[in-house]
Amino acid sequence: MLLTALEFLGLVAFAASGALAAVRARLDVFGVVVVGLTTALGGGVIRDVLLGIHPPTTLRNWPYLAVCAATALVVFVFHPQVARLRRGVLLADALGLGVFATAGTTIALNAGATVYAACLIGMTTGIGGGAVRDLLLREIPLVLRKEIYAVAALAGSVLVAIGHAVHLPEGPVTVVSAAAVVTVRMVALWRHWNAPVARAPE
Repeated sequence: MLLTALEFLGLVAFAASGALAAVRARLDVFGVVVVGLTTALGGGVIRDVLLGIHPPTTLRNWPYLAVCAATALVVFVFHPQVARLRRGVLLADALGLGVFATAGTTIALNAGATVYAACLIGMTTGIGGGAVRDLLLREIPLVLRKEIYAVAALAGSVLVAIGHAVHLPEGPVTVVSAAAVVTVRMVALWRHWNAPVARAPE
């Protein structure tokens, strides 16, 4: 139940951030919904494909699609108000990243994946939807830029794996790890932490 609640929370957060990006790109209502759905569901679909879960969980259960589509439509209608909440949008994106990365790692571990594979799958779950969103909008994916994004997701996945290895309760470990991802991501934005970038050629 906790994992399901966290997943829906992450879906709403990512669908909102994806829909807002689509509105800024001047897409029509259908495009906004498609980008919102892709951002929210992309990471989970990639996770399930890697784990051999067919069809993917989010495509088998209509509430996942309904919640994401409804969120995207709300953003389409109220995008001026949503856009003014810049910090809220950044927090929502960080929340989605933390929830998806840690829940994805937990699901991978429960499916029998090795710790190494589970951490990579968890990170991919967190960043996958956003990467597909950026590609659809013809942007360089955020994960490939200098901002601390994938590193935060991987750190949360590693925390989940450590908790699993020492047999700590699954629910609290997932929540604490997700909170750690959100904290690292928000502090990185606040302090302008960036990964190193190669110098431009002479």
